[in-house]
Amino acid sequence: MRLPRWRDRLLTAAVLVTVWMLLWGVFSWANLISGLLVAAVVITVFPLPPVTVAGRPHPVALLRLAWRFVIDLVAASFQLAVLAFRFGHQPRSAIIRVPLRVPSDLVLTLTGEAVSLVPGSLIVDTDRASTTLYIHVIGVADRAAVERFRHEVYETEARIVRAIGSDDEIRRLSDPPPVEKRRQL
Repeated sequence: MRLPRWRDRLLTAAVLVTVWMLLWGVFSWANLISGLLVAAVVITVFPLPPVTVAGRPHPVALLRLAWRFVIDLVAASFQLAVLAFRFGHQPRSAIIRVPLRVPSDLVLTLTGEAVSLVPGSLIVDTDRASTTLYIHVIGVADRAAVERFRHEVYETEARIVRAIGSDDEIRRLSDPPPVEKRRQL
């Protein structure tokens, strides 16, 4: 089991060195060596916990995920631009609790990142124990808009799981979303 750990460290070091080189903007041996030193220090001082990937990549589902992400990005940018230029209109916002169906740290992280990268939504908090996202959303007018956004998050989770998930995780997608307990005000 030592080989995967070293492979992960080498991959992390390669990514850190690449980022280091891009930050400097010039390829030189001095930048490469200093990047390797910085990567070694970062990996030693800030060790990452192992990330377990239960599934395997599914190329067609990965393409669908990327395509839909681009569509969501463009659509949300347009919607935010419309909100920004509606003078005299105060857009309403909400913090929405979305318990995910697949109990995986990786799915929780990737879903949170995908949702947060789309303009108009931002992850406020996560609950790792219950794999729940708390998301601030702008432009929600009523309860129906909240439910539409929650449904969009579940669709994003499903696309991510279909792209990289295990068979068991994909089967979990057929389960109904966790029941949301509503408080009457």
